[in-house]
Amino acid sequence: MVSERRSSLNSKRRKRKRLVRWILMPILLIFVAAAGYGAFLYTKAETVMEKSYKPIEREKTRPDVDPFEENISVLFIGVDDSETRKFEKGSRTDALMLATFNQNDKSIKLLSIPRDSYVSIPGRTNKTRINHAHAYGGVELTLETVEDLLDVPIDYYVKMNFNAFIDVIDALNGIEVNVPYNLVEQDSNDHAGAIRLTEGLQTLDGEEALALARTRHYDNDIERGKRQQEIIKAIISKAASAGSVTKYANVIEAVGDNMTTDLSFDEMKSFIEFATAGKNLNTETLTLAGSDLTLGGAYYYQLDEAALQETKVKLQTHLNLAGTDSSSIESTSINTNETASQDPSN
Repeated sequence: MVSERRSSLNSKRRKRKRLVRWILMPILLIFVAAAGYGAFLYTKAETVMEKSYKPIEREKTRPDVDPFEENISVLFIGVDDSETRKFEKGSRTDALMLATFNQNDKSIKLLSIPRDSYVSIPGRTNKTRINHAHAYGGVELTLETVEDLLDVPIDYYVKMNFNAFIDVIDALNGIEVNVPYNLVEQDSNDHAGAIRLTEGLQTLDGEEALALARTRHYDNDIERGKRQQEIIKAIISKAASAGSVTKYANVIEAVGDNMTTDLSFDEMKSFIEFATAGKNLNTETLTLAGSDLTLGGAYYYQLDEAALQETKVKLQTHLNLAGTDSSSIESTSINTNETASQDPSN
């Protein structure tokens, strides 16, 4: 589908390239599906998971949740900690996606949280971008911030960098995607003009797919979302094909080298039914409505409070949390004159 070539106001204000938030879920589903195929893959997946397993010290809202029997939530955290970024300890998140899983109807709700969302971070006096939570307090503070924002428990986390995106697609020998326009972009190492694509259906490698997914120079955020959805479908389609089964070992390695999680190998196996549901899997993608906000010369994304409350109820209902009441949705006035946190990394 050819999209209109319009420049987005947001693309001018956000100069840093972002990790593609939506890729994390397909990677996990590919990973756990492979865990159920064959003794070799099972053993390999278990070994990789042991390397990736990094629980953190935190007081869980639901410490005894059973992922095999209960509805659960997983926060996917994307961080650009590549060699180009010098693996900075205080890196900010480039992507946040909350996934809730309902066991009864085998459904998933995926909520993308804009990295510039203007929120309160526990322990901080002034509101600031949600992506600063990781710089201030790592995964633990990121989880706490999202829990406070959405009023739902976060049971598990998966943290990845965009090397996983590149490596998984390369492990699958590329994906077939319709490129909507001629494109010139930088690569993952910030080399200007390194990626050049022409309009049309073609096979893209990892670097090329990443450039197409994250560019903001050729259209707006709505069209960008459509491009991302098409790439997700292409990855899942390629991974599900019979010819890709022999490549699962490489996919597992690609994920394991770029992921940390507090999901144990046994807990990850609870997702196999979701991964193998195929066309019967009911997946709904949610977004947080909002508007542009400029404070002190810095850009923020001001969440719409009424829409946020509606999203909270949807997530709470999907998790079947006791006491969920959709009638409690109220519109809250927004004060855009507050002083934002003056962080030198703005």
